[in-house]
Amino acid sequence: MYDKEQTKILQKQTTEWLTSINAINSKEFIPGNIESLRDILRFHENRYYVQTDPLISDYEYDSLYKLLEKFEKEEPSLVTENSPTQRVGKGLVSNFPKVQHLVPMLSLENSYNAADLLDWDRKARELSGLPEIEYCVEPKFDGASISMIYDNNHLNRSATRGDGVVGDEITLNTRQIKSVPLTAKFSEYGIEQIEIRGEVLINKSNFKKYNDKLIEEGIPPFANPRNSAAGSLRIKDTAEVSRRNLEAFLYHVSYISNTDDRQPQTHSAMLDMLWNLGFRSPKKEMVVVKGIDKVIQQVEEFEGRRDELPYEIDGMVVKVNDLQLQDRFGMTSHHPRWAIAFKFKARQATSKLLSVEFQVGRTGAVTPVAKIAAVLVGGVTVTSISIHNEEYIKEKNLMLNDTILIERSGDVIPQIVKSFEELRDGNEKPIQFPTHCPVCGDLLFKPEEEAVWRCININCAAQVVERIIHFVSKDAMDIKSFGEANVRKFYELGLIKDVPGIYELDFEAVGKLDGFGKKSLDNLQAAISNSKMQPLHRLIYGLGIRYVGETTAKTLANFVNHLLEFTNYSEEQLQALEDVGIKVAASIYRFFKDAENLAMLQKLEQLGVSLKNQKKQVAINDLLAGQTFLFTGTLSQLKRTDAETMVEENGGKILGGVSSKLNYLVVGDDAGSKLEKAKKIQTIKIISEEDFIKMLPT
Repeated sequence: MYDKEQTKILQKQTTEWLTSINAINSKEFIPGNIESLRDILRFHENRYYVQTDPLISDYEYDSLYKLLEKFEKEEPSLVTENSPTQRVGKGLVSNFPKVQHLVPMLSLENSYNAADLLDWDRKARELSGLPEIEYCVEPKFDGASISMIYDNNHLNRSATRGDGVVGDEITLNTRQIKSVPLTAKFSEYGIEQIEIRGEVLINKSNFKKYNDKLIEEGIPPFANPRNSAAGSLRIKDTAEVSRRNLEAFLYHVSYISNTDDRQPQTHSAMLDMLWNLGFRSPKKEMVVVKGIDKVIQQVEEFEGRRDELPYEIDGMVVKVNDLQLQDRFGMTSHHPRWAIAFKFKARQATSKLLSVEFQVGRTGAVTPVAKIAAVLVGGVTVTSISIHNEEYIKEKNLMLNDTILIERSGDVIPQIVKSFEELRDGNEKPIQFPTHCPVCGDLLFKPEEEAVWRCININCAAQVVERIIHFVSKDAMDIKSFGEANVRKFYELGLIKDVPGIYELDFEAVGKLDGFGKKSLDNLQAAISNSKMQPLHRLIYGLGIRYVGETTAKTLANFVNHLLEFTNYSEEQLQALEDVGIKVAASIYRFFKDAENLAMLQKLEQLGVSLKNQKKQVAINDLLAGQTFLFTGTLSQLKRTDAETMVEENGGKILGGVSSKLNYLVVGDDAGSKLEKAKKIQTIKIISEEDFIKMLPT
């Protein structure tokens, strides 16, 4: 950061440069002059992008920038890595390699009301032994998380959050963010290596300008600033990243290589250090208070003026200010104990219900989707909202042309809260739920125990397409290059008509389509061929048998040597399998008694798709033998599929739901109803991801 004296000197030098810019001959330049010009440009970048208080016009800055470009072009030997001209990379980034964070990027514990904060403060005081704690309260920026490493004062590496342990390296793209210094004098604080965390975002003004430009060019605009920022970080063209005017707030230091008395001892002082070194930390937005009552006062005040801020925030973050106290508190496997996020109330807006479309899914379920007048809710433009089923429409008393209240629950999923009956003027019309399938015209059917109407015509085009999409999906047969768009295109052109048609695809015809060159065609052909030998549980899941998820699919696969063995099983025999109840067993039984389904499976086998259980899950050891596990919520250190494999490799079993048969429920972030249900069964042990990892062999 620049003090008053430095600002005066640099502004005076700026004036001198601007006054004589046209008379300067590049031959008069010497290295010292060039570094002076670079210092001036860095100073004005800081004023514009960090302090948002520019001292010169854009034109004047551009003139100085072009002068530096001119000299560096004529004297390339004097170009330095941290020159302002070296932000924009040349050409395209070929890929984004995976890199490991020095310290895992954990999630934050969430709170939604004052009672949550009071309870969290009580635990914090118990841990500290103090009657009152000093807290920092700062905005929870609604952008894309980023982690940066500086070595010996230079930006060395930057990465996305990824899974919290490993992220994508995006260093070249981060260099395009003007509020991120390429060098910073950490050595003045005795720091050789430091890892800094923050959030990349686009302010509301720049977001609108960029979207307006896209609309002018006939390109669909971005839905919200957060998606725009996250997408921008993974663009391969670094010049395009630069044009999007990204900003970065740096709010946390996760790692310092060596301790020194010169380093800050509080979180607020750490943000001051970052600010003084030229980073845009939330120093101006942060408030330091003593006691939870003042914290609550601050978060409520911020929520009241969130719309006045130039950027989107979705809450506030409360942190213990004392860094030594933070270390004492430590962290769980998923979140630090010294910080908590206070999430703002869901955003609401009013709109008009214009029409209702009825969509048919792969199981034949008919889902009404409300088309509404476009409205901005919590930073997202909403035009469509699922209204679930006929009962929901009746419960909400919805009519066409109603004025309705929209809410984004948790700032994510839009919902209709209610209709305003008092605003009806006689132009409203009842929503007529169809009696026949809107796609194939067959009569719809609704079982007595369900609220959903279904098309039971297995050959209904909508269901066929959705079944194919599910079959090729990542968690099923994982046929890369065969995404939803290609499925729909091939179906419309008559190139596929059912699931077996995937393996009869006319590649010569596909090769004549736009976008399918030789490489794309070879990749698609290889992906389809490779899928024929996928493990049996993937095939079972890909078949889309109702109520059969990934876990149940694994149970079924491990029970047989060949898939068609299930044609000989009764419902009672199926119910004897682990985690297969009456409803699931009935669905599986019906599937394997259906002649069309059997014909499809036989054809798949004739086309080379393996229906055999080539490799039953064999335990490496019996450490977890006889023990059953279930995972809920988001894991921070392991992928769910990897964790389940670890259980099976050690002799344990994975269940699909909470029951008295369950021994361990492993709880991650945002655990829901499974956790509440497990608490009611005393025999179930509820453990953290960290506890689970400790159970495994080292």
